[in-house]
Amino acid sequence: MLRAKDFIDNATRQGFNFYTGVPCSYLTPLINGVISQADLQYVGAASEGEAVGIAAGAWLAGRRCVVMCQNSGLGNAINPLTSLNAPFGIPTLLIVTWRGQPGHPDEPQHQLMGRITGEMLSLIEVDHAPFPDSPEYLAEALADARSRMDGTRRPFAFVMAEGTVESEPLRVKPRALWKCGATDDRCRGGEPPSRAQILERFLELVDPACAVIATTGKTGRELFMLADRPQQLYLVGSMGCASGVGLGVALNSERRVVVLDGDGAALMKLGTFATIGACAPQNLVHILLDNGVHDSTGGQPTVSASVRFDNVAQACGYARAASCDDLNAFEELFLAYCALPGPSLIHVRILPGSLARLIRPTVTPAEVALRFKAFLAQRR
Repeated sequence: MLRAKDFIDNATRQGFNFYTGVPCSYLTPLINGVISQADLQYVGAASEGEAVGIAAGAWLAGRRCVVMCQNSGLGNAINPLTSLNAPFGIPTLLIVTWRGQPGHPDEPQHQLMGRITGEMLSLIEVDHAPFPDSPEYLAEALADARSRMDGTRRPFAFVMAEGTVESEPLRVKPRALWKCGATDDRCRGGEPPSRAQILERFLELVDPACAVIATTGKTGRELFMLADRPQQLYLVGSMGCASGVGLGVALNSERRVVVLDGDGAALMKLGTFATIGACAPQNLVHILLDNGVHDSTGGQPTVSASVRFDNVAQACGYARAASCDDLNAFEELFLAYCALPGPSLIHVRILPGSLARLIRPTVTPAEVALRFKAFLAQRR
């Protein structure tokens, strides 16, 4: 049996210094050990898929990352693992617990996933190995995992059986209650602008030193078509992960970070609002372009017409949030929020539809990731 410190110290020597995930009782000692170590960062995510997105952003900002989750939560992580990590070439060390391991009695909800955990990881082409269960194997196992990830730019998983790590107490003070920030309603009820009009104005205003993450679908495609810049990361797939990726970047970079999100994507991972509010990155501006439909799939309506995203952000701990429905109000809010500590949200009502003859980015996701990573590493 290992001590949490054994794993953490060996992982630190291999450069792993950013942790995120969702708890499992098998992981309790390891998570407690990471949280208790002042020189390490742990972000408790609202879902396993969100954790994968946060880790992806942290990797882009220069960290080596560990995502910890229960194998039942592997289902939540499959989408970003296959449509974010795989196409963008983002390596992440996964620690996946083996609940429902055959021959080990467990709760009924774990039995199926317990039988197929290894097959599931193999199916999504994630190399994996048993979590090292004694100190003498740790250094070699972690060095091998790092070597594989460096060589493939793909995730690698350790599968952790019950009782692998000794109990570890949690040494952390409870969070103080957060005072809700202010909201500012600038909606006037006129005809909203198009997404392209907002993006054109955004491109005129955004600081060249800002990092920009655009959500999947037509937002990223229009942004690329209007102006392709190294400061811009265009997500493909991994719907809902733009805000998590932005959080991972913001927590590990001094640059201003702007997330260009959509209503359907934001609704898919609304829990990330709470994670952003709890982490409180002062350099994050979250812009939510809300046309009320799933534009990329034929215009089917979302439920955003009944959602006040500015109030959601305020309730989740954002420093400030606003809503607007015209270009001038958007410009005023964006310039003001870029000059103030965040996190901040601008909810922009826009028209459905997109640019004619809309193209897809001609640079590959892997090229975009490396270009964006190099941009973040440059001195400002």
